[in-house]
Amino acid sequence: MTEGTTSAAEGGDTLTRLEQEGEIAADYLEGLLDIADLDGDIDMDVEADRAAVSIISDTSTRDLQKLVGRDGEVLEALQELTRLAVHRETGDRSRLMLDIAGFRAKKRTELAELGARAANEVKSTGEPVKLQPMTPFERKVVHDAVAAAGLRSESEGEEPERFVIVLPA
Repeated sequence: MTEGTTSAAEGGDTLTRLEQEGEIAADYLEGLLDIADLDGDIDMDVEADRAAVSIISDTSTRDLQKLVGRDGEVLEALQELTRLAVHRETGDRSRLMLDIAGFRAKKRTELAELGARAANEVKSTGEPVKLQPMTPFERKVVHDAVAAAGLRSESEGEEPERFVIVLPA
């Protein structure tokens, strides 16, 4: 087998490992919801070679908004705690993504639109566009949207002030 290719067994092992990460994360988050006395259902999936866990609710998402916090700050912290819980159980670093009440899904849509608008501006003016500082998740979504528009982008600066620059082709 050549470098860069994976066999079906390796792919299955990866899927099994990611599903296990999701199960561990779900157990951890269910415990958290019980402690906080919040209603929510856990949905698990595997997206782009990472476990994806969502907390959703059929009732009002107002209670779950407490777990999102202002601009997703609490969500980011909970994601890191959940990754630590997975690491404690598996011994492996996790790239798990957590979404609560659809916050990340909505944010992903908004950021993709921002990236597309910035790309259109660069195409029409020929000048680079510098965006506001973003989290790694946010920058990744913008980079993907810019690439889909046929342009390139780079991240510059130091955390937490790291930002995206959209460049002409």
